[in-house]
Amino acid sequence: MSRRFILNQWSYHRTLSLLLGGSLTYGAFAYRKPLANDSTDGKQWPRTPKIITQQRNSSAKYGKDQAAFSEQTTTSATSPSDDDIPLFDADTDSSAWASLSERVENARAALNAITWSRVSDDIADYLLPDWTLDLPGYFSKLQRELEMAPGSLADEIWEEAQDSTLNPEIARLAKVRISKDLCEEEKMFKQKRRRYTTRALAKYLGIPEVDVDPEDVPTIAMCGSGGGLRALVAGTSSYLSTQEAGLFDCVTYTAGVSGSCWAQALYYSTIGNQNFGTLLHHLKRRIGTHIAYPPTALSLLTAAPTNKFLLSGIVERIKGNPTTDLGLVDIYGILLAARLLVPRGELGVDSRNLKLSNQQIYVQDGAYPLPIYTAVRHEIPVEENKPGNEKGEETASQATKTKAKQEAWFQWFESTPYELWSEEIEAGIPSWSVGRKFQNGIGTVRDNGLSVPELRLPFMLGIWGSAFCATLSHYYKEIRPVVKGLSGFGGIDDLLEEKNDELVKVHPIEPAAIPNYVLGLENQLPVTAAKSIFKSDRLELADAGMSNNLPIYPLLRPGRDVDILIAFDASADIKTENWLSVADGYARQRGIKGWPVGAGWPKAENSKATTAEELDAVEAISAQQAAGKIADAREEERKGPTEAALASQLTDGKLGKDENQESRQDPPTDLTYCNVWVGTTLERTSTQEPPPSKRLFTSPSRFPSPSSSSSEDDWHLTSPHAGLALIYFPFLPNPSVTGVDPNTSEFMSTWNFIYTPEQIEKVVSLARANFTEGEEKVKKVVRAVYERKRTRRLEAERKGLDRRWRGRWKKEGDHFR
Repeated sequence: MSRRFILNQWSYHRTLSLLLGGSLTYGAFAYRKPLANDSTDGKQWPRTPKIITQQRNSSAKYGKDQAAFSEQTTTSATSPSDDDIPLFDADTDSSAWASLSERVENARAALNAITWSRVSDDIADYLLPDWTLDLPGYFSKLQRELEMAPGSLADEIWEEAQDSTLNPEIARLAKVRISKDLCEEEKMFKQKRRRYTTRALAKYLGIPEVDVDPEDVPTIAMCGSGGGLRALVAGTSSYLSTQEAGLFDCVTYTAGVSGSCWAQALYYSTIGNQNFGTLLHHLKRRIGTHIAYPPTALSLLTAAPTNKFLLSGIVERIKGNPTTDLGLVDIYGILLAARLLVPRGELGVDSRNLKLSNQQIYVQDGAYPLPIYTAVRHEIPVEENKPGNEKGEETASQATKTKAKQEAWFQWFESTPYELWSEEIEAGIPSWSVGRKFQNGIGTVRDNGLSVPELRLPFMLGIWGSAFCATLSHYYKEIRPVVKGLSGFGGIDDLLEEKNDELVKVHPIEPAAIPNYVLGLENQLPVTAAKSIFKSDRLELADAGMSNNLPIYPLLRPGRDVDILIAFDASADIKTENWLSVADGYARQRGIKGWPVGAGWPKAENSKATTAEELDAVEAISAQQAAGKIADAREEERKGPTEAALASQLTDGKLGKDENQESRQDPPTDLTYCNVWVGTTLERTSTQEPPPSKRLFTSPSRFPSPSSSSSEDDWHLTSPHAGLALIYFPFLPNPSVTGVDPNTSEFMSTWNFIYTPEQIEKVVSLARANFTEGEEKVKKVVRAVYERKRTRRLEAERKGLDRRWRGRWKKEGDHFR
């Protein structure tokens, strides 16, 4: 593939989209050819049982072994009868599915049309495994399941969707809630959760429960990173370790990105049964098979009761909104649900697991932490065209391009069992109303006076984990380490770096969309809301890992009042991306007090110019500009160091530290299994960059005794001006656990879609070992924050008592005189 070919033809966007996006969508990154329904060590696990009872006649012949499946799909794909398959009775109903069918067929035709001689054979084989040739037959069979003929499966699904006894939300009126505050349901949850965390904290710290005042109990939040199945397995394993230690019972909030969202969804279901050990047992039984392995997926989609369980959401979307634009996220969500939401045995599917709002039953009395799920909307303003040369050509002005670049940013949307809400627009809707249309803040109803059911969880699983909807820039950063050694990619690297400003705005695969609930509210929402959001009837949402692979931002929301944030990071390239440092810019721009500045992986060659760019973001008049400046600064930092290291700033007197502080400041070092920082709530009067927060529990050997080191760390944590305590567990290799290395083990790759029970057990052992390394640190932090809150309460009570006595003395006099 020549450089000239790419430069001269804008169609390289389309080609690269198909190469990178399509391959990830269908799970081709597993790099197994041919893909087998067994593990890498030759042990078959688990083989999905033969098609269960009550099969529909039209699907009874499917679900055999892979050879038979390939033969059937090859025949059906070429059979003229497939073109005559009736889809839906009404033209309006058929348009959505026809659009998806056409899109899939166009993608397949485009792949076939590519001149593969231009591309290395290695790359072609890597991105297009043999089993993808069976996909046309897969979609044909899926179409059969969705016929809307009377008595068909789809007809039955839609009839039940209009039954308010099965879907009570369709009879409820939904309104947009415009407010910065937490919804009333979450406020009630916090009060009820405090009763459980008070009891749990007393047990965790070994304090008599009667001695613990609920006001002194720290609000603890726990979050997991994105990273697909790796994040799902590693995050669940880490949470299991906290559950075994009694820490998880002290937690008020959990938050997730991508695979961590999947873990939360399973935990708050009848499958996980609110136990991470049970959840891991389920994963061992279900993710030994690739999510996109056609024979297994097809058997679940064409046999009762799993066909109805998995396909109900897509039928409701098509019938409830005929203009729905179905896409690959719909298919991806169904495939995920077929692996994750279907228990082994398959007859035990439970429809209560299909709605996010149904998770309220687990949290409404405060018995478990409130889960927060995340997604982002990519705001990409269209560059205005202005008259150019005398020939009448139109070109975008440089100022307009610069403005568009600065304002390309990500809006975060958070979902809980109670509400879907966004900070930038300061508005949300009840979770049970997601999926219906809104106008002027009111949910619409259909002609029969009812609305559509809540969007099903398979679709939401697809949105939360839709990393394949990333921009071309994100794609290249993710895939570059994997394919850079393949022939044919050597000369493209520099070219794509030059085109980064354009690639960052191109999504090869469109994100999924939900109805836009802020239509008609332009004059009622804050100025931080992008103007373009009021011009579309859809909100396109995708994997929040495109913005930050740690869901920190929702946990810093005012009103949640988090005292301790524990982050488990199983991201790829955790040092390079340094997601904690990304949160610095967010905290500064939002004016959040107490965030530990400088937390994250040490930047041994940190650029002063980069720091200045990040600080400029604080002065930005909008979140869009701030996001653009921070992104530019981080890109400059990735290109290489330009000035002295941050470590030298700590001793050159420019940060305003006294001599004693300088002598005790730790130099930048690599992080360990457990890392602790604490922020400050003190207001800064200087315009200079604030010094980075001190990492605690790092170098006891530098002090006369461990107790003196502990005393200093405790002082930082118990100081009246102490802010948020941040505990960070990067998923690192541990010499005590052999056979697994997050950096080098092939099965720990982002692109791996199969985990054997043995591999899962190795991840569990690694997570347990890493947590054990920092378990005492965590307990010290929790105890110190508890003591700080207790001291603050007692001091406030003493002052209040003194004021009352002084008032009484002034009124009645001193009776002892």
